[in-house]
Amino acid sequence: MSRGLLIGISLLVILIIGGCSSCSSYNSMNSLKQGVDKSWADVQNVYQRRADLIPNLVKTVEGAANFEKSTLTQVIQARQQVTNLKVDLTSAPNDPEVLKRFQASQEQLSGALSRLLITVEKYPELKATAGFRDLQAQLEGTENRITVERGRFNESVMTYNTKVQSMPARLYAGFFGFAPKPYFTAREGSDVPPPVNFDFGNKPAGTPDATK
Repeated sequence: MSRGLLIGISLLVILIIGGCSSCSSYNSMNSLKQGVDKSWADVQNVYQRRADLIPNLVKTVEGAANFEKSTLTQVIQARQQVTNLKVDLTSAPNDPEVLKRFQASQEQLSGALSRLLITVEKYPELKATAGFRDLQAQLEGTENRITVERGRFNESVMTYNTKVQSMPARLYAGFFGFAPKPYFTAREGSDVPPPVNFDFGNKPAGTPDATK
């Protein structure tokens, strides 16, 4: 067998092995990307569930006598910002800034809702209504689901990123368009326990401040 033929056969074998490796890497990366996109869709679903509950919550709360309108306005405005923010619902973002803006708008809404529920503590007649209690329970359940789905999303991103940044998949990832995905990050200050404050402005005059 001539040397040229041996070289040709060797090159053919190398091409076949390389082709099989690239196909295997592509299929693996694509499968993991589909998992990330599914997790992203699950996150979107629970956030949308929360947004859908807010109109009913606002309608229920605004019926209370002398309820603080500024608190309601904050919730309504924060929900509107979330609704106006355009993100791809079918594919997890590659740009960290896109995810950062999405997360910031959702956390602004979370803060507004938290302030609303704290304000409601001053309205026992509102807390006693079945409609409000039901909405509050649904919101609490949704917030728990948001935490769970965000955690699952980060886990799927970690698995995907590990794959696309490891050899030999890294050799083909850029060519096939598989870029690393950003993570949800912890809320700023989430490692610090929130202060407990039961004084809602109704402390009797002359009552000493227990925090001093």
